[in-house]
Amino acid sequence: MMLQACLNGGRAPSDPARVPVTPGELARDARAACAAGAQRLHIHPRDVDGAESLAPGDVAAALQAIHESVPGVPVGIGTGAWIAPGGRARQGDIKGWSELPDYVSVNLNEEDAPEVMALMVRAGIGIEAGIWSVADAKRYVGLKNCPPPLRILVEMPDVPGEAALADANAVMRILSQNGPKTPILLHGEGQSAWPCVEAAARLGHQTRIGFEDVLTLPNGTPAPDNAALVAAARAILAREGHPA
Repeated sequence: MMLQACLNGGRAPSDPARVPVTPGELARDARAACAAGAQRLHIHPRDVDGAESLAPGDVAAALQAIHESVPGVPVGIGTGAWIAPGGRARQGDIKGWSELPDYVSVNLNEEDAPEVMALMVRAGIGIEAGIWSVADAKRYVGLKNCPPPLRILVEMPDVPGEAALADANAVMRILSQNGPKTPILLHGEGQSAWPCVEAAARLGHQTRIGFEDVLTLPNGTPAPDNAALVAAARAILAREGHPA
């Protein structure tokens, strides 16, 4: 079963964890996470001040460092509309990329999601369709001429695990009843992170873990690094019969 490591997200370096921000830090964590059992990577490149960035130079620096550290491992990045300059304006940065990720995540709760998907198709970049709610799922299955994504991210917010899994099941029912079958990556955030990993293992879905999603191990203790989170997730998958 595919396990993705989400190394940093929008977390600040001041968070109580060793969140990787610079290209060198991302390369270090990528290498350790892959050694612990991650097979794909998801990152949020940063600028010199540590802010999330889609600027061509910042994206290239992060991707080049990771590719040198873990050659051949697919790397994806987030394209959230909150990333400066924000909204549709960020598409200018995306169009200027010289170093291309293997895939990007596109949030279906963002107005310009179809436009960003179209940009990715033209550039030959894979798509992860990010679905956070039943409304997102309905929008996704209703899109006309939607390019087939590599996978659908069923993404649950920081809510208790039982509530997150109820919402995730509702989303997955809609997806199963509409359109072609696409691999699902189920993951959560905060309180829902580990319950979603466990549910993904039971259901046979892909999943992800890393500092973007959670700072603690399944027992509630602080995780020392991304590699520890990946190792814990890999142990859960193995218990459900999904070895690396």
